[in-house]
Amino acid sequence: MNAGKSTILLQASHNYQERGMHTLLLTAKLDTRSGPGVIASRIGLDANASTFRADTDLFSLTQAADLEQKRSCVLVDEAQFLSKEQVWQLAKIADQLSLPVMCYGLRTDFQGKLFEGSAELLAIADHIREIRTICHCGRKATMVVRQTHDGRVVKDGAQIEIGGNDKYISLCRRHWSEAMDEGVL
Repeated sequence: MNAGKSTILLQASHNYQERGMHTLLLTAKLDTRSGPGVIASRIGLDANASTFRADTDLFSLTQAADLEQKRSCVLVDEAQFLSKEQVWQLAKIADQLSLPVMCYGLRTDFQGKLFEGSAELLAIADHIREIRTICHCGRKATMVVRQTHDGRVVKDGAQIEIGGNDKYISLCRRHWSEAMDEGVL
């Protein structure tokens, strides 16, 4: 959260487009915070994207999009919501279609557990680049806490609950542990 992942993705897409190339932007269908099929950054950049659900065949989707308009790159936002199978489909896109695939997402949920898509990406990605943000103490924030509208820390619940700064706060591991133990921020 708050590391600029979507901003960097949109910048990468812009760089391709600036050179006359076309990108395929993908985002999770369940994330409609900025509207369905929209990748948006906190600083105001946005772009339309194709959406995926857990059962979407990303290899077939990419092949169809490529027939419509030749693509030079596939960019995936909210990659933590990918299934294991979809991560392997993205690998197939890179290996068989020779298209660069760049995925942007969170590593862990509010309980410090890996998302399915993130775990598989960490296992098979050719390259991994961490995009950093900071905790209120100035240390690198590697964790997020989910909070209620009145600031209480949520310790249990569904792994996936869409939200932004209204629900999630990025913290270093120390402050995340304290918040999870005490139940307050």
